[in-house]
Amino acid sequence: MVAKDPRCLNHMFAAEIFMHRFLLSSAVRTLNPKEADWFYAPVYTTCDLTPAGLPLPFKSPRVMRSAIQYISNKWPFWNKTDGADHFFVVPHDFGACFHYQEEKAIERGILPLLQRATLVQTFGQENHVCLKEGSIIIPPFAPPQKMQAHLIPPDTPRSIFVYFRGLFYDTGNDPEGGYYARGARASLWENFKNNPLFDISTEHPATYYEDMQRAVFCLCPLGWAPWSPRLVEAVVFGCIPVIIADDIVLPFADAIPWEEIGVFIEEKDVPKLDTILTSMPIEDILRKQRLLANPSMKQAMLFPQPAQARDAFHQILNGLARKLPHPEGVYLPPGEKHLNWTAGPVGDLKPW
Repeated sequence: MVAKDPRCLNHMFAAEIFMHRFLLSSAVRTLNPKEADWFYAPVYTTCDLTPAGLPLPFKSPRVMRSAIQYISNKWPFWNKTDGADHFFVVPHDFGACFHYQEEKAIERGILPLLQRATLVQTFGQENHVCLKEGSIIIPPFAPPQKMQAHLIPPDTPRSIFVYFRGLFYDTGNDPEGGYYARGARASLWENFKNNPLFDISTEHPATYYEDMQRAVFCLCPLGWAPWSPRLVEAVVFGCIPVIIADDIVLPFADAIPWEEIGVFIEEKDVPKLDTILTSMPIEDILRKQRLLANPSMKQAMLFPQPAQARDAFHQILNGLARKLPHPEGVYLPPGEKHLNWTAGPVGDLKPW
């Protein structure tokens, strides 16, 4: 699939590919299934791309079902637990709900065959159908080498107060403008497009990474989903992330003190954003910047090639290790089944 469309190595969903490559050469891998605590199934569900390079989530459920069918027919391990000791990386907008629009994702729900598996996903929102208990939230993929190539001297003054580049309206998918980003991005533009403290635009300049390193605050508003690569970029470039996504569950909360390094703004408070940020004490800003300067903070957000200590790969392994030992109910008596193989939309049941 990667050979057919290598673009899926560079987009924000690429963590599933790099996690696979990391595990192939990792010291935690065993070729003896009796020794294994976990089984990992690489399924490249974000590798089916449109001409514009965006993943098509519509075929993903069929791809995933076909993969599960294959591993359950070929080996005995899935059937012993109905997948409860298996994990999958599902980096779509709404994880294993496999749709980029929230309403439709909620309607679909998590693919029924993944109900017992552990999901490693970028999507995280409290009390949401598409986040089940026990999932591991990860950062989206941002290319480490590319970011490294754009580093500027760390003592460069931060002369931009608030920075954002991206869509405010998605007219193609949301012509009326109230659904995309739950209106938060539209509110940003309408309230602050003429504010001299806000450097915000839809244009993506060649100096994007350098500009983030010159900014004090980087806006990380929700889009179709609550998460975005801006979160990774902000942390890596030492720009205080301003997180505008109600009830977001952030990656690796045990390794990254989000409350201490970021600023959380409720979506309804976007019109007051200038007042909130300008009234923040300078000591608080400097403390957040000092914390962001810690290399371990940046490391946890990246999927480097080759892997390095305390990077995102190792944070995922830590998350899996914390779920061990498996509880008793994981292993099923012979012949017992918990999954309904015919549940879900009829379109998902077609072979891939």
